[in-house]
Amino acid sequence: MNGAESLVHTLLGAGVDTCFANPGTSEMHFVAALDRIPGMRCVLALFEGVASGAADGYARMAGKPAATLLHCGPGLANALANLHNARRANVPMVNCVGDQATYHRPLDAPLTADAEGWARGASAWVRTARHAREVGRDAAVAVQVARTAPGQIATLILPSDTCWEAGGEVAPALPVPAAPAVDALAIEQARRLLRGGERVLLLLGGPALAAAALADAHRIAAATGARLLAPGSNARVARGRGRYPIERIPYPVDAAVAALAGVRHLILVGAREPATFFAYPGKPGRPAPADASVHVLARPEQDAAAALAALAEALDAPAVSPPVSPPPEPARGAIGPEAFAHSLAALLPEQAVVVDESITFGRSFFPLTHAAAPHDWLQLCGGAIGEGLPLATGAAIGAPGRRVVSLQADGSALYTVQALWTQARERLDVTTVLFDNRRYAILQHELAAVGANPGRTALDMLDLGNPDIDWLRIAEGFGVAAARATTMEQFNDLFAQSCLRPGPFLIALAT
Repeated sequence: MNGAESLVHTLLGAGVDTCFANPGTSEMHFVAALDRIPGMRCVLALFEGVASGAADGYARMAGKPAATLLHCGPGLANALANLHNARRANVPMVNCVGDQATYHRPLDAPLTADAEGWARGASAWVRTARHAREVGRDAAVAVQVARTAPGQIATLILPSDTCWEAGGEVAPALPVPAAPAVDALAIEQARRLLRGGERVLLLLGGPALAAAALADAHRIAAATGARLLAPGSNARVARGRGRYPIERIPYPVDAAVAALAGVRHLILVGAREPATFFAYPGKPGRPAPADASVHVLARPEQDAAAALAALAEALDAPAVSPPVSPPPEPARGAIGPEAFAHSLAALLPEQAVVVDESITFGRSFFPLTHAAAPHDWLQLCGGAIGEGLPLATGAAIGAPGRRVVSLQADGSALYTVQALWTQARERLDVTTVLFDNRRYAILQHELAAVGANPGRTALDMLDLGNPDIDWLRIAEGFGVAAARATTMEQFNDLFAQSCLRPGPFLIALAT
């Protein structure tokens, strides 16, 4: 058995049975092992950023890590933006990165790079295998690290000779430590604050946004008058009719400050202390009031759902029913953000997965779509645009049988448009709604937010309309059927049809 074969057997034994790959020469023995050893689903991506983003979406829906297969340091570099997003989303992932053979590395061949150094910024654990006999053991540790709460990125760098040499040994799966329990003192402190008569906000993140945890959070809020919010970006939120709503901290700094105005105590439940995306002249970097006290009920790596349940019991908070929200009628007439949100809420299939990278056009979608059928809502969490299409690709593989609806801004779609080809190749049930406004609209807003006075040169740098991008031809060139909608009636018909047909479909929405 060579090192590559021990790697595949070890990954499969640890429950990692999906690999998003963009391999090169250094990884050919791993590719050959995947061919010889049954059990691993191998998904080809045309760009490493698609592979890392798809592994993120897969982990969010499957609840376990996928592997990626990346080509040397430069391939890892291509994947880094979406590895950053995945790290911020706290998802488990195992990266297998090829490298020069150990004896070839001193020759400084063209692809020689500091792969370890590049991986460390986006990984909780990095190791370079030294011998074929160590590859299986290293892989078992990588999976253990990836699955450790709250979910982590593990990167295993594999010099090519460690894969082709004999002596590989299959390692057994290692135990995964349980998420640490919340200290009873933290629950008691939160109980006292909630009964203290001052304005309290619970900021819910991670597992605290699952359906059962949101039910407990609403029990707490109803019994104490506390407010509930989620961070602006979240890995996965359970939403829809019959579930409990949660609003998010707005992206614009003034709106975020207004949303938290008057809060005296901020209790973090599986969330980090909120900060604005950027610094702006004369504006605060933290949206919470300067005199607000920040308390931690559950850190991201702790069992936030159990903490909410225990706090609800400590408060003797009775159960509350979710609000009754009848679905709206599909909108008609001109296309606009509110009209689109109403149609989405009316037409979204049961148990859909919504992947939201709608950026500026979609800021009002979230609060206007709670009345949709039960669904999960996913966002990119690290702010590095271009993850929407890969995230939807991985989510469709991680949640087979559920329709994935990808809400995608046009500018960021161009970062990883190759994901459409993978969707076609794998025949994934993904409906992409492409918001075709032919500009980087969010950057136009940012120019105003920082007080810039743009001229023609600056505005041209944010314009995607010279020449216009033909999204129908792009999608069809990648094998994805596509159509354009210029009215809400056209969108309603196309969207409803797309959700009934197998495979991917793209709707270019003229906005």
